[in-house]
Amino acid sequence: MNKIVFTGGGTAGHVTPNLAVMAKLRERGWEIHYIGSRNGIEREIVEHEGVPFHPIASGKLRRYFDLKNFKDPFRVALGVGQAYGLLRRLKPHIVFSKGGFVSVPVIVACRLAGVPVISHESDLTPGLANKISMPFASRICVTFPETLQYVRSDKAECTGLPIREQILQGAAARGLSLCGFHSQKPVLLVMGGSLGAQRINQTVRASLDTLLQRYQIIHICGKGHVDPTLAGKRGYSQFEYVKDELPDLLAAADLVVSRAGSTSIFEFLALNKPMLLIPLSRAASRGDQILNANSFQSQGYAHVLFEEDLSADALVSGISALYDERDAMKRRMADNPYGNGTETIVRLLEALKRSGG
Repeated sequence: MNKIVFTGGGTAGHVTPNLAVMAKLRERGWEIHYIGSRNGIEREIVEHEGVPFHPIASGKLRRYFDLKNFKDPFRVALGVGQAYGLLRRLKPHIVFSKGGFVSVPVIVACRLAGVPVISHESDLTPGLANKISMPFASRICVTFPETLQYVRSDKAECTGLPIREQILQGAAARGLSLCGFHSQKPVLLVMGGSLGAQRINQTVRASLDTLLQRYQIIHICGKGHVDPTLAGKRGYSQFEYVKDELPDLLAAADLVVSRAGSTSIFEFLALNKPMLLIPLSRAASRGDQILNANSFQSQGYAHVLFEEDLSADALVSGISALYDERDAMKRRMADNPYGNGTETIVRLLEALKRSGG
């Protein structure tokens, strides 16, 4: 039986694309295991899918001074040893890495154990963990065509992002029903990532009366950020967090306002959902969301509103401009060659397995 180990963690964006590839390989009879960090978000997500999870030690790779920088190299070394022991016991044909700090000891252990690795980078510029890991990989998959200039390797290929099959199977009628909406007025979906985005939440609510004149609004606002004073407001439906309902809510949406994490925006792209992206600022991130958003804007898949420019008036104006361009944007999105990278990545895994690395 073909056997594969997945790794990656730290954020949901490092894990959920793995689920798409895992589902396809499971259909083809592969035995699947996952190596991740003991207390990372990946453990809960993977175990929920019924995949055997093997925790190892890992350390964060920081670009700034912190006393933990003196301790974490020892945790990484311990993780390499633990991962090496797991690889010797599990004997996988191949490892697929989605990045995050926990992937570093796993990929180093793969080199020691002679196990081939395919790594995947979601963002436009590689994160630090993937930069360290890439020299050890047999193949490097990237999500954005622009990323190839940063990798500069004949091992690299633009595959797009693996998209979960469930995301593509939503029903608009169910989504409208969940919110108590009708089909005679366009639907705007606002989401700020798994934790929500307070600045976006506040601005949406400040412009709510104006927006509700033209749209019905689904607002995924993050845990603890539902506004009880707006409960029952006609045409406005709030959710702290959604999971199983997300495909139906996306199917019901005509437009999306969102942060610019790569997993989310490629899911919107696969669904041909015109998007207004409000990326995290450089003060709050390494700037990857800004690059992601600019790439989508340059390809005609999205409009961008920077957080520094965010106001109620700017939001209303940005959504209006997006709505006016929605049909042209959908046509461009439908012609995108990297809408769903799942099948391409599965073919690469199968080919590398046949060649023995």
